[in-house]
Amino acid sequence: MLRQISLGMVGLVVGGILTILGFVAYFILDNATLNLVGFFYGIPILLGGLALKASELEPAPYSQPTSESIVALRDRQATATQTQIRKDVTRFRYGQRAHLDTSLKALKLSPTDEECPMLQNIREEETDGAYTLVLQFESPFFPAQAWKDKEQKLTSFFGPGVRVEVNALDDELVEVALISTPQISEAPVAA
Repeated sequence: MLRQISLGMVGLVVGGILTILGFVAYFILDNATLNLVGFFYGIPILLGGLALKASELEPAPYSQPTSESIVALRDRQATATQTQIRKDVTRFRYGQRAHLDTSLKALKLSPTDEECPMLQNIREEETDGAYTLVLQFESPFFPAQAWKDKEQKLTSFFGPGVRVEVNALDDELVEVALISTPQISEAPVAA
């Protein structure tokens, strides 16, 4: 729940209230204690809220609601990587220009901040009985074929237990499906 709350907005609201309280205490109530609270706490919190709001990256929205059967499948099959990506992109981030920007740079899909593909939305679904996390990117500087050529590298990058499929929706929209590959447990060793 806390991941869905903007710390920048909290700072703006709390700092704004304390600052207004300080001004009212100074100009109207002539109350030195409230005046100090407003000026010494309110203004720094307000400025901190402004700074956070300026560097805020909003959570990626879900393109469709996740059904209970997919949630149950996710609980059984999702890898640590899929879970971490889902949690990271669905919360407020600060100081980043785009979701997964460091991963995209490592994969050479974003040489500069201006050319970084932007995550538009995510969804969770089932692909042949396997849990799938689908990330939809707007990628005007990297055509779908560039993504498709890196499909094997994407699979190895996102770790064991995940297979990646890239699908082009149009010239600038690309879907990257992270499909779990449940490992068959090894037979127990006889003692």
